[in-house]
Amino acid sequence: MTPERTQALIAVYRDGLLEETLPFWFPRCVDEPYGGYLTARDRDGSLLDDDKSVWQQGRAAWLLGELYNNVEPRRNWLAWCRSGIEFLDRHGFDPADGRMWFHLTRDGRPIRKRRYAFSESFAAIAYGEYAKATGSTEYADKARRAFQGFLDQNLHPRGTRKFTDVRPTKSIGFPMITIATCQELRESIGLEVADEWIDRSIETIRRDHMKPDIECVMETVGPGGEILDHFDGRTLNPGHAIEGAWFIMHEGRLHNDSQLIEMGCTMLDWMWRRGWDEQHGGLFYFRDVFGKPVQEYWHDMKFWWPHNETIIATLLAHLLTGRGRYAEWHEMIHDWAYRHFPDPEHGEWFGYLHRDGRLSVTLKGNLWKSFFHHPRMQWFCWKLLADAGDAAPPGPR
Repeated sequence: MTPERTQALIAVYRDGLLEETLPFWFPRCVDEPYGGYLTARDRDGSLLDDDKSVWQQGRAAWLLGELYNNVEPRRNWLAWCRSGIEFLDRHGFDPADGRMWFHLTRDGRPIRKRRYAFSESFAAIAYGEYAKATGSTEYADKARRAFQGFLDQNLHPRGTRKFTDVRPTKSIGFPMITIATCQELRESIGLEVADEWIDRSIETIRRDHMKPDIECVMETVGPGGEILDHFDGRTLNPGHAIEGAWFIMHEGRLHNDSQLIEMGCTMLDWMWRRGWDEQHGGLFYFRDVFGKPVQEYWHDMKFWWPHNETIIATLLAHLLTGRGRYAEWHEMIHDWAYRHFPDPEHGEWFGYLHRDGRLSVTLKGNLWKSFFHHPRMQWFCWKLLADAGDAAPPGPR
C-alpha cells in the first residue's frame, strides 16, 4: 500500500461516490409525488418497478444523512434524506402492532411484512442521522424507539415464525446488525445502551458462531452454538461473516482494542480462505462448511455486496495491522470487483454476475439492491485512507 496507491484509491472511492454513484441514484430515484425512493432500476436508470422496499428507504436516507453530516451540508442531500424519512413516518409502520412493513406499493400501501426486523434497524440509523443533521430531539426519540422495536422483534418474535421448535436455530445476522446499528446510533444520538449491546453481540459471535477447531464463522447455529448437520446449518455466507468482521475491527479501532481487532482479522482470515474463488476470482456467495454441495442454486454466483464488504474489511485489516497479506487481498478483491461490476456507460455497479464474472442481469436496483452497500464502501474506504494518510478530514473538493 504505497503512498501512490493510497492516493489513487482515495480518488477511485471519492470520485466514484460523488461523480458516479450519487448521480446515478439522485435525484432520479426521489419520488416527488409520494416521497421516498424508487430503487428498481435498469442499467440506464430507467424504472423497472415502482414498489418500495422499506429497508431500502431507511438505508438510503441514512447514507444521505451521513454524507450531509460528515462530507458537506448540501441542502439537496438533506432534502432527499427528508423525503425518505417522511415516507417512513407516513407508511413504514403497521399501526396494528407497531412493526415495520417490508414491501409497499409506491403510494405506501402495505404488501408484506418479513419475520425479521431489519427494516427497524435501518429506520433507526436513518432517524439518527436526520436528528443529528437537524438537531431534532423528536427524531432522536424515534431512532431509539425503532431500535427498541428491532430488539424486541428479534428477541421475542411476534407473528408467524419461519421455523417450528423442532430444530431451533439462530443466525449471525442479528448480533452483527446490532453492532453496526449501535455504532451508528452512538455516534449520531449518543445511544445510551450502545456499548452494552455491542459487547453482548460481539460475545455472541465469539461464543456461538466462531469455530476455532475448523477455522470457520457459522452463519446459522443451534441455540447453544452447535453446528447443525443439515443444508441450512452447513451453509456459510462468507461475505456476510466478513461484513461482521469489519464491524468488529471498526469497534476495536474506535477503542484502540487490539483483542477486537484480532478477532475481526481472524474472522476475515477464515472466511477469505473459504470464500475466495481460486479458479475465477471473486467471492462465492454460499459455501458448505464441510465442502459438501450447497442447496441454493445461486451458490457460486458473484453478488455485488459481499465484494463491497470484503473491500472494506481487507483495507481496514491492513491499515490496522500493517500485515502484507491484507494489502494483497485488498488488491485482489478490489481489482476483481472493479473489472467486473462497474458499468462504464451509465455508472454504478451491476448487482449479479455469473461465477466467471459474466453479467447475469442488467438491473442496478431492486428490493434488495439500492443506494447502500456500494456507496457505503466508497465512503468508508475514502475516509479510512484519508485518515490513514494524515490528510484533512474528507470534505468537498
